[in-house]
Amino acid sequence: MSLPVNPARDHAPTVTLTSDAAQHPRVFAAAFNSGDPRALAAVYETGAVFAPRPGTAVTGADLRAANAAFQSLGVPITVRTRHAYVAGDLALLVVDWVLDGPGADGRPVHLEGTATDVARRGGDGLWRYVIDNPFGTAR
Repeated sequence: MSLPVNPARDHAPTVTLTSDAAQHPRVFAAAFNSGDPRALAAVYETGAVFAPRPGTAVTGADLRAANAAFQSLGVPITVRTRHAYVAGDLALLVVDWVLDGPGADGRPVHLEGTATDVARRGGDGLWRYVIDNPFGTAR
């Protein structure tokens, strides 16, 4: 089961959430690559935590601002789910990701990592991030 998510209810990009935890990183990538911060926010639970750099965790408006900073680089993200461990309504997702290409300013951008993320299946059967830790165990 999947449902389209269009938080703006206008012509903004639509992101389809998934009922398959292993596919949630691809949903994230589609939302990220849409360039629409509202679409990206839809892949997170209310109260989710994002670690924009090792040792730092943000929520709410700070989470959205941190994601907007990554989106503003102007480089699409590619993801590959390495492992998806599901226990009931929780999933640990280990995901390799890369941002690579010319940035919005024309200068080269290259960032990569292996994320260790936690997602939860909601009452609607669809997955959303609870913890988004893109740099995994990096120091």
